[in-house]
Amino acid sequence: MTDTGATGTLEQALAHATRLLDSDPVLAGEQAGEILRVADGHPAALRLLAAARAAQGDLPGALDILLPLARAQPNWAAAQLDLGVVLARSGRGQQAIEALRKAVALKPDLPQAWRELGDQLMAAGEFDAADAAYALHVRHSTRDPRLLEAATALVENRIPVAEALLREHLKQAPTDVAAIRMFAEVAARVGRNEEALHLLARCLELAPSFHAARQNYALVLHRSNQPGQALAQIEQLLAAEPDHPGYRNLKAVVLCRTGDYATAIDIYADLLRRYPGNPKVWMSYGHALKTAGQGERAISAYRSSLELEPSFGEVWWSLANLKTFRFSADELASMRRQLARTDLSDEDRLHLEFAVGKALEDEGEFEPSFRHYAQGNAIRRAQLHYRADDTSARVRHIREHYTADFFAARRGAGSPARDPIFIVGLPRSGSTLIEQILSSHSQVEGTMELPEVTSITRMLRGQGDEDSAMPYHEALAGLDTDALRALGERYLAHTRIQRKTAAPLFIDKMPNNFMHIGLIHLMLPNATIIDARRHPLACCFSGFKQHFARGQSFSYSLEDMGRYYRDYVALMAHFDQVLPGRVHRVVYERMVEDTEGEVRRLLDHCGLPFEDTCLRFFENERPVRTASSEQVRKPIYREGVDHWKHYAPWLVPLESALGVVLEQYPEVPEFEPIVTAD
Repeated sequence: MTDTGATGTLEQALAHATRLLDSDPVLAGEQAGEILRVADGHPAALRLLAAARAAQGDLPGALDILLPLARAQPNWAAAQLDLGVVLARSGRGQQAIEALRKAVALKPDLPQAWRELGDQLMAAGEFDAADAAYALHVRHSTRDPRLLEAATALVENRIPVAEALLREHLKQAPTDVAAIRMFAEVAARVGRNEEALHLLARCLELAPSFHAARQNYALVLHRSNQPGQALAQIEQLLAAEPDHPGYRNLKAVVLCRTGDYATAIDIYADLLRRYPGNPKVWMSYGHALKTAGQGERAISAYRSSLELEPSFGEVWWSLANLKTFRFSADELASMRRQLARTDLSDEDRLHLEFAVGKALEDEGEFEPSFRHYAQGNAIRRAQLHYRADDTSARVRHIREHYTADFFAARRGAGSPARDPIFIVGLPRSGSTLIEQILSSHSQVEGTMELPEVTSITRMLRGQGDEDSAMPYHEALAGLDTDALRALGERYLAHTRIQRKTAAPLFIDKMPNNFMHIGLIHLMLPNATIIDARRHPLACCFSGFKQHFARGQSFSYSLEDMGRYYRDYVALMAHFDQVLPGRVHRVVYERMVEDTEGEVRRLLDHCGLPFEDTCLRFFENERPVRTASSEQVRKPIYREGVDHWKHYAPWLVPLESALGVVLEQYPEVPEFEPIVTAD
């Protein structure tokens, strides 16, 4: 190669070598090497040589070039992009995410970088962040002005603007699959999941190989509590790309939802063999192992996550949340060092506060333990929009409208199946213990806290008058016999995927379903309902020191917690009155004192013969997906009954909020009568 020192010739040589990349990466690499012999350290030639090596499968060789090149050229977005892609292919997902984030920060209009970043975030289980990255990929890859404007509005969360632009665009181009996919994203963001599913199905009908849309479809199906259909879509994606880490991660997540832990654990283990540098996947692996009863392996997985990211608060809390785990002095010191950081995110900080609170509780240092619990709760409470008055209004509405006459008028409605056993109450009330006892019976299968009742209420809310104060309850009141039976059949159909044995009965242990006893009775009048109740101070403080993943917004303030417990007792007293004998109550303290007697009464209510295995529930090896998973693998112990008394000096606001409910426990006080609806 003569005269390569001349700028024009050098550019020509680089352009020629670049054209060779796709057809002959070996020759492209040789050309890049020739250029570097003449122009030592030339950045574009180094990037080209790295690309040639990567194209030949020599990923370590490519990284040997890209890592120092990215350090030497920190403002070169293309180098960061190439580095991110090769790190991802090398199984170094977290480092890939960091490099790709640098690339898009330097040059936001790089569509390929946004897509790669979305893929890596998906592989890491960061589904919401992946959605945002994919939206930015659309924004920067489209050339249509109206779509560009809609994508920009979507990225900036200006949903009404995005929706109006997309509606107008689709009137003129009804088969534009990119626009349909974006419109589905709009619908999903505002909770219109049914509409999002319809749009994505249409999108795939028009373009079956549109993998990004199919991935969206699988994710919305998963979030809509349709795991079977989600798995079918994921299998189609994997048929096209069997090793795609994002698709495999999503499959593992859905399998955990359906209770197929063995397969999910195998997927996580294989992903981590290939991509060992991802702390979030190590955490998900730990969660699956914990639920499957493999506590020591779960602890090892959590520790692997923390080695990669010592500030990962959720993992510290996951260790604390094992309940039987004890932090060492070094681990407590490490958590305190992380809490002392000024750059810690609120999410990491609140989890660490709860974890340190648990560590200090185990050491008997109750006053500082309470301070950390209170601080964690305060951070989380500030993120929520919970109003205790709204809950009280909802309970008052139910007590006013769900009368004995209301139920008598609908007698005979619903599905006659008696398969489900609903365990309701407050979290941390002993419901997991009841579930473990019942699932140790040969005729009963334990599943999980099933979201299907909530899904049905969401559907009914959509059918009601959106201007109504209580659209779900008004919609339910308007259903006829056939519609109520259809709801019951829907519930049974949608929960069937959770049932792995031939046992005729199964448990749904979603505690907050006590708010929906009216719905449960109307759609499944022969189902069993168990109310798990525990001493108000024990139950409420146990909830206060528990950081829940989702759904328990009332639990981050002692006052809110006390009011919620009081509303719960009032509502259950109402159903005791209008549906006498319908709900069987298990008082936790009585279960501890007279286990056999309480178990016999429980089984009688379920119409089941006594089996001795129900007293040996701690030998049951089934997966348990709640905070009590390790505790129910041990015999009942008394120590937990009065543990809250260590914190009594700081529980005055809770006592005040509970009022007469606390004073008369376990008896139920007389509540102010409600003037019933006509």
